[in-house]
This record gives sequence, structure tokens and C-alpha cells, in this order.
Amino acid sequence: MSLPPLTAAVLFAPPTWPVELRVLGFVLAFALMTVAMGAPVTARRVSVRLANGLLRAGLPAPVDTTGRHWVDRSRTSVWLVLHMVLGGAVTAVSFVAALGAVAFPSVWLGGEERMAVFGLSLRIGEGWRGAWALLPAVGCLALAVAGTLGGAAVLRALAPVFLGHRLGERLAAAEERMNLLAQQNRLAQELHDSIGHTLTASTIQAAVAVELMGTDPAGARRALNSIEETSRAAMDDLDHVLGMLREERPSTAPRPTLADLDPLVEGVRGTGAELAVEIRGDLARVPATVSREAYRIVQEGLTNAMRHGGRGGIRLRTTVRDGWLEVELTNPVGTGAPVRQRPGGRGVEGIKDRVRLLRGETRAGVVDTADGDAREALWRLLVRIPLRSGS
Repeated sequence: MSLPPLTAAVLFAPPTWPVELRVLGFVLAFALMTVAMGAPVTARRVSVRLANGLLRAGLPAPVDTTGRHWVDRSRTSVWLVLHMVLGGAVTAVSFVAALGAVAFPSVWLGGEERMAVFGLSLRIGEGWRGAWALLPAVGCLALAVAGTLGGAAVLRALAPVFLGHRLGERLAAAEERMNLLAQQNRLAQELHDSIGHTLTASTIQAAVAVELMGTDPAGARRALNSIEETSRAAMDDLDHVLGMLREERPSTAPRPTLADLDPLVEGVRGTGAELAVEIRGDLARVPATVSREAYRIVQEGLTNAMRHGGRGGIRLRTTVRDGWLEVELTNPVGTGAPVRQRPGGRGVEGIKDRVRLLRGETRAGVVDTADGDAREALWRLLVRIPLRSGS
């Protein structure tokens, strides 16, 4: 790494110049060449990869942020200078130490009684009396290893200062991480809502088919056909989500909206569940984003109703008015003794997350509909979503 700036520095310090000008030319040429090496944007990326590979610095990859490239280039140039200077010192010490580690045993084994070291004359001795020459040889090897490890430790400590993320990069990396986690959470919700609904409906339809197999073969056949249709729709959703996870081009099939409620309702009724649907207002007024999320909310709510509330008395009401979309879903959960509210599971939490992103409101819990001596407890899910983000 030091060869290009050193070569330029030597060329700009010809021996015919006075000593002062030679030193000045050498320093200026070395500095300018080093700055030029750190100027390209890729220089920092390469330096980060080298620091991680050679020093195990554990640096994150640089994040592209606009407007501050000159700061990164300056830091990279300073890093290159430090790397060259410290690397040159470590190389010189290691070279001299390795030379000493070879010289001491060579003089002793060669039968010479004296050797010169930095202007000093050392008496080695012959035979076993000169065996002490092995001690400085081992010391030289230890010095070479210590110098290398020490230089690496110093550079490892300096790498985050000059090659690590700046504040803007840390914010950009944190934002990218948040977006990734949000996308993963969104995909998890998509899988939970779609596959969970399919499995619940298919389980109920399979039980219905078993019950009708002997008495109503046509009804059993309809239940099996419904399992096939819902499973095929779930496979389409699964392909869409897996395509996004693999960073491939996702399926071009449109995502379902409130306009697709009829097949969903018929699929639930196909399981033998009693489902009453009431629609107030024009669903075409609902924006596409809200409509897609509302479909998933209804799908998850119906799945929970079939899973926990049985197949009777399910009511779905959707209302569009005054700039809001309101979805209310109820199903009986029991009669008689006082009922405690059931804690929200993953489905309810997923619904709350979707509604929260759309700046809406969610209420979920058990309500008591006592009328005289008759009493019925209902699980009620109420969602209100503004049709515009400013509502």
C-alpha cells in the first residue's frame, strides 16, 4: 500500500536538491498521493473489507449518504496514512528482529567467536559456551510477534474512528434496519392471516366432509371442493410472500380487497358456519391501501371467530361514512356464568398493528348482552380506519 506514495515521494525529492527542499518535496508528494488514494468512494469500501479481513475489526459496510462524501474521503486518507506509518514501523521492527533471530544462531553455529550488533562487538564463544546466543534469537522472534500483534491491536482500535459509521450513516443504517424489520413483520402477518385462515377453514370443512360422507355425499364433495379452492388461494398468497422474501419478482396477481368479500364469506359459510353480513355505504369509496388491509382484518377476524367461537351466530358489519371505514365482527363465546375477557392472541395483535399503521382505532373484547334473565356473551371486534391519512 505504501509503494505508490513512496515512489512518488522519491521522485519529487531528487538528490540534486538541497536537503530542506528534498524533505519538503518528499512529505508533500507522500501526502498528496495518499489523499489521492483515499479520494475514490470505493477506497473506503476496500479499506473496510481489508480491516475486517486482516484485523477482524468488525466494521459495518459503508452506507451511501449524500452530501458528506468529502468527510469520508478525508477520514479514509487519514486512515491510509496511519496504516502506512504503523505498518512500515511494524515491518521494519519485524524485519530487524527476524534478521537477529537468524544471525545469532548462525554466528554461533559458524564457529565465530564475535559478532557486531549496532556498532557493538559481542563475544559468542565456542561450543556449548556459545549456546546463550539462542536466547536473543528467541527474544527477537518474540519481539517480531509482539510488534505485529501490537500494531494490529492499535489499528483495530483506530479503524472504527476513521472507517466506522458517522452519525448520519448510523441513522441511515438504523432506518434501513427498521424498514427491514417492518417488512419482515408485514410478511409474517400476511402468512399468519392467509395461511391461518386457510388451515382453520380447511380443518372445519374436513370435519364436515367426514360427517356427511355417509349421509350426504354431495355435501361432502362440496366441502372437499371448498378445501381445494381455499388451499389454491393460500398457495398464491404463499408464492407472493416467498417471492418477496427471496427478493425475486413477486406474483403479479392483485391482492384481495373488500370487493372480494363474497368469496371469503362463501368460504366461511361453506364450513357450515352461520355468518350474517351487513354492508352499509359504498365500498368503492375506500382507498385501495385501506381496502386491502381491511380485507386481511376481516379475514383474520373470521378465522378467530371460527377457531374460538364455533360456527353459529357470527355477524359481520362494514360501514363507510363520514370519512371512516368501520368493521364490526361479533360471535358468541358462551352463556351462563360471568365471562372473563380472553387475552388477545397473535391474530388480534396483528390486527392492531395493521390498524395502528393506518392511524385507526381497535377495540377487542367480550361484551355482555344480558336481556332480562337471558344472557349472552359476545366476542366483539370493532375497527375504525380513516379513509384519508389526514382524517
